[in-house]
Amino acid sequence: MKHDVMATANAMAITVGFIYVACALLVAVSPAFFKTIAASWFHGMDLNSIWTGEPRGNFILGLVTAMGGSWLVGYVFAQAYNKFVK
Repeated sequence: MKHDVMATANAMAITVGFIYVACALLVAVSPAFFKTIAASWFHGMDLNSIWTGEPRGNFILGLVTAMGGSWLVGYVFAQAYNKFVK
């Protein structure tokens, strides 16, 4: 079964966009909980000096770049997958 390259890329971008928005909303609601999660993802890095727990003005930039990057990953994945399926 081959992947439709554009459909895969679009699905990846939409999925990451949804997760990005959901995560941003949850950080706004429960910043301390998500600071703990972020510290665990960064292997215990001390985030106290940089963590504000407040929404910042770069939400749109983050959303656009996360979706753009994930679209590219989905596109490359589908192309590579289709080559290996042959």
